Amino acid sequence: MSRDDLMAFPILLAPTDEQSRIARFLDHETAKIDALIQEQQRLIELLKEKRQAVISHAVTKGLDPTVPMKDSGVEWLGEVPAHWEVRKLSTITDKITNGYVGPTRDLFVDAGIRYLQSLHIKNNEIRFTPEYFVPPDWSNAHSKSVLKEGDVLVVQTGDIGQSAVVTEEYAGCNCHALIVVSPVRQVLHGDYLAWVLNSGYGKNTLLSIQTGALHPHLNCGYVKDVWIPLPPQSEQKEVVRYLKDELATFSNLTQQSTKIAAFLRARRSALISAAVTGKIDVRNWKPPADEHAFDEEVRQAGLEAVS
Repeated sequence: MSRDDLMAFPILLAPTDEQSRIARFLDHETAKIDALIQEQQRLIELLKEKRQAVISHAVTKGLDPTVPMKDSGVEWLGEVPAHWEVRKLSTITDKITNGYVGPTRDLFVDAGIRYLQSLHIKNNEIRFTPEYFVPPDWSNAHSKSVLKEGDVLVVQTGDIGQSAVVTEEYAGCNCHALIVVSPVRQVLHGDYLAWVLNSGYGKNTLLSIQTGALHPHLNCGYVKDVWIPLPPQSEQKEVVRYLKDELATFSNLTQQSTKIAAFLRARRSALISAAVTGKIDVRNWKPPADEHAFDEEVRQAGLEAVS
């Protein structure tokens, strides 16, 4: 919008005393809504912290609080169950390698082999948006970075340390500038390893070994030396099942709070629009005597919006 357009913009002009009353009305009502939005945002942050704590405890302490513990001897890891091993990643993997790291400007095609990049990896999930594809013959020629189900992808640059297991859906894809970890399947489940790397211990460890002051990145050689708390395979499966169930609850609660916050923001905008266009008559408005009445009204409206 140019300056002239702005100067010519029509404005609804109420009498000055009514303008003041509208301003006071909006100050009061939007402050109440803002407080409720902040409440939902605080809840979302608490859920994130609790989620991380659940992951970390499961992969470092196990699910049975009665088992004997031992000192792992590893910084940030602390005590682990006495019957667990603590092994370097290189000793329980078939391969730790890099995805393709060459230029991609002329590489992509409209359809072909899906090509995963760091932007697709977040919180142990692969989200293939936006979509990138490479020609099948190119992928075959770069088979070192072709993915298998159960491999674990680790973001090497950018959001360093984000990790996700390769599910059946993404087996056969190729990848760019990711570290590909292929577990020894008889010893280590990829699903479990991905949760270890997504725990507080895993993330802190990966961040501690990043190199490069100007362009931080992870080096495969250092990742090979990361210590992994290793329960028996049966326990690894139990931990994965437990986390799947527990984190689904956190996800549902987070989604609900996100929807409530979005509804409140929309209500706030609608309230402002209605007030400044005269659709709400505030000439006789006074702050409510019962300060809790508005809180309850908005809370109920927010719950109805997501139910």
